[in-house]
Amino acid sequence: MNSNKIFQVSTLQALALGYTKPVVTVQEMLQNGDIGLGTFEHVDGEMIILDGVCYQAKQDGSIICSPESAGVPFAVSGTVKDGKKIKLSNMQSIEAIKKELTLSIDLDFSLNSIHIAKIDGWFEKVHARAGAPYRSQHITLKTILSKTQKDFCFENLYGTLVCVYFPDYMDGINASGWHMHFLSKDKKLGGHVFEASMSSGECLIKKIDRIDIQLPNDAAFDIYSLKEASKDEIEEVEQGNG
Repeated sequence: MNSNKIFQVSTLQALALGYTKPVVTVQEMLQNGDIGLGTFEHVDGEMIILDGVCYQAKQDGSIICSPESAGVPFAVSGTVKDGKKIKLSNMQSIEAIKKELTLSIDLDFSLNSIHIAKIDGWFEKVHARAGAPYRSQHITLKTILSKTQKDFCFENLYGTLVCVYFPDYMDGINASGWHMHFLSKDKKLGGHVFEASMSSGECLIKKIDRIDIQLPNDAAFDIYSLKEASKDEIEEVEQGNG
C-alpha cells in the first residue's frame, strides 16, 4: 500500500447525477487504505473506514460492520500513517474545525494537494445524516436523499471524524474543501457530518501526492454528461441540506 496515495472510486459528479451502481467491493477499498469514507450501492447509508475496518451508518445513525462483498459506487480510502499531529480545543462549529485544518495545510504551502485527516476527540454535538437504499437510474443524489435521508444529533460522546480534503481545481472529481464522516468510539453511532462542536481532540493529517481513480467499467456510465452535474446541488448535499 502506497502511504501517499488516495484511492477513489468513480467521481462525485457521477454520484450526484445518479450513478449509484457498484464499481468495486468493500474488500477492494480496504486493500487500498485503512481510513476513508463514501457510500454504498444505491446510497445505502454512509461509509466510514477506520483502522482497516469498514463501517456502515444506517438511516437511523446506527452502525454495522459492512461485509467485504458489499458494492461501492463512490468512496475514497488511504492512510494517515506518519501524518502531522495537531491539537484541537474549543471548536464550536464544523466551520471552526475546517478552518483550523485548512490553516494547518496552508502553513505547509499545500492547499493544492489532497489531504486525509483523522480527528479523535470529545464532541459536545455531532449533527449528521444517512440515507436508505434507493434503486434508480438517472435520479440525482439530491432527489434520492430528499426521499431517504434522515438526520440525527449525537451529544457528549467520544469519537472520530474521518476527513478528506480536495483542492478547488479538483471540484467535481470530489467535493472541494473538507468532507467529514463520524464514528463513535463504541462503534454504535455515525454518519455524514454537517455540523459539530468539540471540546478537545487530536488530529492526524497527511498530505497526499498521488490519486488513483477507478472509473466504472460499464456502458451506462458513459451516457452521463458529467459536466452537467450541478455544483450548487453538490454543495447543498455535501453540507447535509439536500
